[in-house]
Amino acid sequence: MPDLIPSHIAIEGVIGVGKTSLARLLADRLDARLILEEAESNPFLTDFYRDRERFAFPTQMFFLLSRYQQQQSLRERDLFVKRVITDYIFDKDALFATITLSGRELGLYNKVAELLRRDVPHADLIIYLQAETNTLIERIRNRGREMEKVIDEDYIDELNEAYNSYFFHYNEAPLLVVKTDAVDFLHNDSHLKDLIEQIKKPRGRTTYYSPAGELNGGVF
Repeated sequence: MPDLIPSHIAIEGVIGVGKTSLARLLADRLDARLILEEAESNPFLTDFYRDRERFAFPTQMFFLLSRYQQQQSLRERDLFVKRVITDYIFDKDALFATITLSGRELGLYNKVAELLRRDVPHADLIIYLQAETNTLIERIRNRGREMEKVIDEDYIDELNEAYNSYFFHYNEAPLLVVKTDAVDFLHNDSHLKDLIEQIKKPRGRTTYYSPAGELNGGVF
């Protein structure tokens, strides 16, 4: 029987939605190589959360270059590893940039990003984890990361709207949209098993999956 699980799966979503936790679980279940975004290694991030306008450009450029370096490692596939799972896509960087940058800084960022984007591999499936802003805020508070304590709730809401708009129009790769407000992949194994079954199914461009088990093909 053929292996129907995509060889390169990327998980996306707003801060706090559970990307990394799900990536770890899927990598373990699917025997995949795991590549995680190293957000906390950004030396400007804490300052950015305190003063977005002042530290937006160095924060964004550091992310852009570090994400590019990580993505290049995807080209060096291990012959003994069937698939790769990441907790981000490279294009998300530009999404953040349009929110945090403007004017000449955004223009310079776009020039550099466009050059780098040409060499970045595309995922075979993107899982977009979606949640209401109040759910995201609650999850961020519950995980208690020091640098995230000063995050502005309006910033999370702005990001959430930007992500929803971006993936509403996304057509670069097959997309599985998962509403996560009532889902707990970490503590409810049936939720995880059901998601894996959805991953195995052939699909068109966009599929929407809800905890109630409703699955609808087509653009949402």
